[in-house]
Amino acid sequence: MSHRDPTVSNRRELSKSEQICQILRRYIGSGQLGAGQQLPAERALSERFATTRITIKEALSSLEADGLIYRAERRGWFVAPPRLTYDPAIHTHFHQWIGEQQRVAETRVLAHGGALASSELCHWMGLAPFTPLYEIRRLRLIDARPVLHVSHHLLASRFPDIAGAPLASSLTELYQQRYGIGQGGASLEITPSAARGAIARALNLAEGSAVLRLVRVNYDERGGLVDCDIEHWRPDAIRISLDTRALQVANGRRLQEPMLD
Repeated sequence: MSHRDPTVSNRRELSKSEQICQILRRYIGSGQLGAGQQLPAERALSERFATTRITIKEALSSLEADGLIYRAERRGWFVAPPRLTYDPAIHTHFHQWIGEQQRVAETRVLAHGGALASSELCHWMGLAPFTPLYEIRRLRLIDARPVLHVSHHLLASRFPDIAGAPLASSLTELYQQRYGIGQGGASLEITPSAARGAIARALNLAEGSAVLRLVRVNYDERGGLVDCDIEHWRPDAIRISLDTRALQVANGRRLQEPMLD
């Protein structure tokens, strides 16, 4: 009859990629690898850990899935800054929200102009085919890093001469101050998606990389359609946290408006 040595652990032995993950986690957790710092190239890592590039890719992909590192197309791997908590049910301005978390926000207008409503937009916004819209595409950056591509699809009939407006500023304030359109309720759809074409390039992602897509249809105070925002976030940049208590009507107050502008 054989007896097992009680000092021997019955835990399975870690694979090589898991060992590498643990080492890199410790470097990141201790601050020895700081936010924004570039990791050595995959080839260099495979030499340092005496393993294959396939094993290195597996380890890096695992850390990426946990939001600890991110990949920039044609530039390599970097340590990710802490995720920001994003509650899409709370009305807030992008620059104010980022500034409150001691981070630096930037908005760039990529393109804008008239367009006809696509089939998808007709579905989301409840429009007839060929409805004229005005499209504004913007890139949002946090600490100089592109994290959000957003396209705003405005009902053109409600926003005459908007082409000359300051489109990098808060659109909610622009709607109110220039057109007298206040923000009411909204509907929201959140789905995982893949970055393609201009969105992938703007976010510095490889074609087909995972992104988080938020589609928000906004209405005015009387329930009239205003616009539709389509946000594509780098998934390592934010965590979605929704507190439904913010949506309850209490003491005759209006619902808080979901909007990030």
